[in-house]
Amino acid sequence: MAYQAIYRRFRPRTFDEIIGQKHITTILKNQILRDNIAHAYLFSGTRGTGKTSTAKIFARSVNCSNNEDGNPCNHCEVCRGILEDNIMDVVEMDAASNNSVDDIRDLKEKVKYPPSTGKYKVYIIDEVHMLSKGAFNALLKTLEEPPKHLLFILATTEPQKLPATILSRCQRYDFKRITVKNIVKAMKDICNELDIEVEERGLNLIARNSDGAMRDALSILDQCVSFSEGTITYEYILSILGTVNNDIIFDMADYIIDDDLEKALINVDELVMMGKDVHQFIKDLINHFRNLMVAKSSDKLDDIIDGTEEMIEQFKQQSKSITLNRVISIIKLLSEAESNSKWSSQPRIILETTLMKMVSPELDNSLESILSRISVLEEKIENGNIAINKPSSKVKDNNKRMNDKDTKVIQRKTKKQIEELKPLEDNKNNTNEVKNSIEEDTSMKDIIKSWPNILKKIKVERISVQALLTEGTPHDLNNGILYIAFKDGFGFHKDAVDKEDNKIYIENTINSMLNSNIIVKFVMENEIDQQTNDNQDDSLKEEVIEVFGEDLVEIED
Repeated sequence: MAYQAIYRRFRPRTFDEIIGQKHITTILKNQILRDNIAHAYLFSGTRGTGKTSTAKIFARSVNCSNNEDGNPCNHCEVCRGILEDNIMDVVEMDAASNNSVDDIRDLKEKVKYPPSTGKYKVYIIDEVHMLSKGAFNALLKTLEEPPKHLLFILATTEPQKLPATILSRCQRYDFKRITVKNIVKAMKDICNELDIEVEERGLNLIARNSDGAMRDALSILDQCVSFSEGTITYEYILSILGTVNNDIIFDMADYIIDDDLEKALINVDELVMMGKDVHQFIKDLINHFRNLMVAKSSDKLDDIIDGTEEMIEQFKQQSKSITLNRVISIIKLLSEAESNSKWSSQPRIILETTLMKMVSPELDNSLESILSRISVLEEKIENGNIAINKPSSKVKDNNKRMNDKDTKVIQRKTKKQIEELKPLEDNKNNTNEVKNSIEEDTSMKDIIKSWPNILKKIKVERISVQALLTEGTPHDLNNGILYIAFKDGFGFHKDAVDKEDNKIYIENTINSMLNSNIIVKFVMENEIDQQTNDNQDDSLKEEVIEVFGEDLVEIED
């Protein structure tokens, strides 16, 4: 007897054997039991999820004379005839190769005749989305009002390509991807029946690489069985698939997280020399960082991440070493690399340049990369790894000099002058009183200490404003005015935050967190230096006038 592929040999023969599609098989069984059969069905879903198998089972069930709880008996004359392709009442048609108007017209002529032995004549049209526009139009009338003995089952992987007129005339059933656990369980049963030993890690690897398709998983298993003698090991399955083991992927992730470009490139070179598929390796890395993203976002990982308890614990530990923003940025870069490497003759170079972008953030100017860098800086500031610069000694000296000169001027004032100033002091408005209280209650030290938390709050509410304000530094607090300075080259950032709505928002946020009434002013650092010089000049002029009198002093600019 000729060899039969595993996926064909173990094709489901009843609804109960269909894996992972109970939401569909239950409905179909009930329709058969109640004799409530529709005239057209649409089965949609990814490859290998059981669409054609379900269609064949349904075709036998509606014609079976010894129906058992909605399942075909597979023993009666009709069931055996359909299984052995000896009865013409069930016709399978491939729309990929029979997609013309003439093919559909020929079908319309044949459907007029009643079934030879069964109750229904069933047409299973696979990949129905491949029909031409003219073929769909030719099928439309027959699909809408078929003879009583006729049943259409349309199967497709791309239901969005079907015309709305076709979709509206069918009962639609969407097939789900099969979970890794269900695929592994099914393969275990098959291996036991074939008396084959396979490491469970290997079965998990096959299931993960099948992308939810049972047929793909069984095809890989068939390949492993054909080439292996004795127990099929995890390492052997790795060599068949062209993938790498989890340890290598975890190591590569560590190199990326630690910004170790040299080790990452050496790792790529070793993989290439081992003959591994670079495109597959990129897909494995994407899946790995997806798992890290999930590990950072959720505590219930058993149902979200495929793997053993030990592997899930590894993901939890590694996820602590990287920010969520950086994970998202890396996934985006790897997805672009995966798309580009698919058709490239040099996938290795694409992977290496992508690694350079990941470990050298300055090469990546995307928004995700910028936000990731900001998050890293915030964490370092919180952990005390970066000291926030205090005002320079030059600024302190300037302030001290100015305070000393102010003191000298006041000391030179006569008693009469001081008494004349007292009414003015008593009549100061409430704003000045508030500013004085601010200077007493809120110091520059308080602002600098609270600045990281202020930025964090702004980031949550207005991330664009936070990204601009990060380039500024609190410089000085004077008479209730907080000066925030920007370095040369960041004039755009200064002008953007100085817009009225942004400025009001920043002031309100600072005052709400410090319980103050501070006015914010944005300046460039070079302007501050000039302002300091001007203040010194003005103070010197006042001192000279005070000593010699305004009539005797002439100021030349």
